[in-house]
Amino acid sequence: MFSNYLIGLREGLEASLVVCILIAYLVKTGRRDALKPVWTGIAIAVVIAMGFGCVLEFGSQELTFQAQEALGGSLSILAVGLVTWMVFWMRRTARHLKSELHGKLDAALAMGTGALVATAFLAVGREGLETALFVWASVHAAGDGTPRPLVGVALGLATAVLLGWLFYRGALRINLAKFFTWTGGMLVVVAAGVLAYGVHDLQEADLIPGLNSLAFDISGTIPPDSWYGTLLKGVFNFQPDPTVLQITVWLLYLVPTLALFLAPVGFASGKGKVKSPDEQGTQPGDRGSAQSRAPQA
Repeated sequence: MFSNYLIGLREGLEASLVVCILIAYLVKTGRRDALKPVWTGIAIAVVIAMGFGCVLEFGSQELTFQAQEALGGSLSILAVGLVTWMVFWMRRTARHLKSELHGKLDAALAMGTGALVATAFLAVGREGLETALFVWASVHAAGDGTPRPLVGVALGLATAVLLGWLFYRGALRINLAKFFTWTGGMLVVVAAGVLAYGVHDLQEADLIPGLNSLAFDISGTIPPDSWYGTLLKGVFNFQPDPTVLQITVWLLYLVPTLALFLAPVGFASGKGKVKSPDEQGTQPGDRGSAQSRAPQA
């Protein structure tokens, strides 16, 4: 449940901050007339993301077991790829996101209502589709037959909406750079578990070998139906009897990805650690600033 709460919180807060930046900019520039098409684009993005999640959930139920496992494994791997790209993208571009959104909004204002709807839709829709896919993959990996994963996602999204509203009203200050670093790191750990489970699905679908080659089996020590087994499953997608390939893939993904993510920005390109937001003159309200809050209306 915690891993799904984290997904809802992280993805939902990104979308909430995007909405906050768009709305605050229109209010502060005196373009309240543009709020309706922006909200329309946001609503369309939310509906499409929910529809996409429903298609994944109910569409897969009509498939054979082998086809379900093949689909689940493939989409789990795709979801891990998308969420990995997302956390690195946010780490690299967060400081410039506010000015980028303002520029796109200025161009849309000049083009008319349709462009405003499209801008808001694209800004929020990407987050929504990524969230729907990764949530589906994570819930599928949990596979405990209870509504707890969905409850965790719902609570995470609700928390994100509340935090976004508090940012907008200027009632809350938080170190967003550290927040996205810590949640991004935890999300990489969750993604590693989803990836391992995706590999297991593909093994059950007979698409890749090794289903019976277990790395270890500690089901007797950590029963899957025990409270601590359920906790480990919910937080880390832990499996007491993983295959050798699952453990190999888990380690090959987690160790280098987490090391690169936690390395100083610019390390991979040889540029060294970037200056702090204060040294760069980052303005309060930027998503990556040391003490950020959204501009008040």
